[in-house]
Amino acid sequence: QEFQGGSGLDMQPMGSTNMEGMPGEEGGDENKERGNWTGPVRLHPLCYRIRRRSWQRGAFLIPYVIMLAVAGLPLFYFELSFGQFANLGPVTIWRASPILKGTGWAMVSISALVCIYYNIIIAWSLYYLFASFNSAVPWRNCDNEWNDLRCRDLTQNTTNATHNVAGNLKAGFNPNPMPCNATITVNCTKYQTPSEQYFDRVVLGYTSYTGVDRKMTEFIGVPQWHVTLCLLLAWILVYVCLVKGIKSSGKVVYFTATFPYVVLIILLVRGATLEGALDGIIFYLKPDFYRLADSKVWSDAAVQIFYSLGVAFGGLMTMASYNRFHNNCYRDALVVAVINCGTSVFAGFVIFSVVGFMAKKTGLAVADVATQGPGLAFIAYPEGLAAMPVAPLWSILFFIMILTLGLDSQFAMMETVLTALADEWPWLKKTFKREALFKMVVCVILFLLGIPICCPGGMYLFTLLNNYSAYYNLFLVSFAELLGVCYVYGIKKFVRDIKMMLGFYPGPYWIGCWMFVTPVMMGFILIFGLTQYGRSSYADEPFTDWGEALAWLMMISTAIAASAAPKRAMQAAAAEAPEWGPAVQKYWPDSRRYQEKLDRLIADREARENAAGLDNGDGSRIGRRGQQRLQLKLRSPEISFLRLND
Repeated sequence: QEFQGGSGLDMQPMGSTNMEGMPGEEGGDENKERGNWTGPVRLHPLCYRIRRRSWQRGAFLIPYVIMLAVAGLPLFYFELSFGQFANLGPVTIWRASPILKGTGWAMVSISALVCIYYNIIIAWSLYYLFASFNSAVPWRNCDNEWNDLRCRDLTQNTTNATHNVAGNLKAGFNPNPMPCNATITVNCTKYQTPSEQYFDRVVLGYTSYTGVDRKMTEFIGVPQWHVTLCLLLAWILVYVCLVKGIKSSGKVVYFTATFPYVVLIILLVRGATLEGALDGIIFYLKPDFYRLADSKVWSDAAVQIFYSLGVAFGGLMTMASYNRFHNNCYRDALVVAVINCGTSVFAGFVIFSVVGFMAKKTGLAVADVATQGPGLAFIAYPEGLAAMPVAPLWSILFFIMILTLGLDSQFAMMETVLTALADEWPWLKKTFKREALFKMVVCVILFLLGIPICCPGGMYLFTLLNNYSAYYNLFLVSFAELLGVCYVYGIKKFVRDIKMMLGFYPGPYWIGCWMFVTPVMMGFILIFGLTQYGRSSYADEPFTDWGEALAWLMMISTAIAASAAPKRAMQAAAAEAPEWGPAVQKYWPDSRRYQEKLDRLIADREARENAAGLDNGDGSRIGRRGQQRLQLKLRSPEISFLRLND
């Protein structure tokens, strides 16, 4: 009964991309105002996460799979369906329930904050990539000007005759040569690897060449020029790829989303042949069930799923908003989610084969080598690459992979910010020049906001953004969007919208997760995580009070945005806006509900035209003042919507 005919929509196999009465992919954009993806394949950027992987003895994989089933996959399908149905970004899409528009702004604010520090990761990758184009990687040993007596190269199977310490030491006399450990804490040296000193002293400038660490209470210093230039280059790359909209970024993603698979396979084959690789993989797969009692493992697993799939950031709604109305987003959700999370697990084999090799070479336990945070990608793994034959080649391949993965994530989050602003203020994209200038201004602002992280003390700011810009607030946003659609907009309306779009209803599993399982899980993790909250630190230095205040400000501001609603929305309560429905008006007759709404809108427009006095009753046209009154009366959102779709 939902279908009135006229659309020719029939149930077809899930692999079908075209339906009768629907233009093919070659027929041009279905949504002329907004545009659609080109080509039959819709690629969603594969996101990667530099932090929050609790690798301790495989404890991460069990909650990771569970979170995928009860949170990641349901939210992925939910956001794809929601965005594709309306062809709107994460803010304007809440015409479905204007009181929840703040949830969309919360998504945009999270994406904007992550964009600031994510491009820093891309900048570091660019710097390491440029440094790898040499006969030998610069972090291969301790014989450089930035190394000091704390540098020890454990990949060298030697014992220093002067100090009786294993490994190749920096030349010079050390009065306390014994390495510090759990039992020896005084009159000892906390040794560092060459790659660790290279990252801290050359790339970050966090530690001076004399070995003095910058404290959080000190001035952050002036920007590191080499990192700042790499950051500028990173933003130029992002801007060039996004300036022409989805047509250009979609083509770039064909390369950036597929090339990492080639590099991962190459690195896995190389890593599997290294001595000690099996030890690293066993450590990766062998679970420690005692770790499952730690709430942080579960919250980290949920955040990893959120980053991996891009849920609650607004990116999925944004990308899906450029799909054709009858695109099979159900198939996309299953295929992309499984491939994406499978890639994350596959990448673990690549990483831990080299980590096991490092443990074998250094004589350390795998757990001591498998660091978290930026240290895994920019310290531990480069150290393993430096020990391989033809190290520059493997280093170039690895950092090209990190670069392409980072750009994928950055494209999705930046497109979220740009689309949300352009949907709210359409005049920003009225002409190509205006749209290009608008995108340039946004990129410049985010570049300027990222410059403080390029300073020697900027690692504290990076850690704050990395830890708090998208963590607890992701759970809050996902909780709000599910409750908003299921209980405010109405789950019955939503599943009928999906049937109108795809030709079939979602199954009980999806509806059960949307209405109960996923919101309860998100609420539980949020509350339980907050009760066990602990102050963060970097390099064993806890954050100061102002650092903690800044962290909570980021999280609270997102919560405020999610709960905010404009006065008009509050007055309208939870009622959907009159113009809510498929962006392409020809699909409205496919549903009795939207056909009736369309009839009401047309009747209302005719009534407004008559009330405005289109003529003077004798067939003569109204004058200029009458035309002005008419334009004022026709300026409501629903009437503007009809004019755009006539």
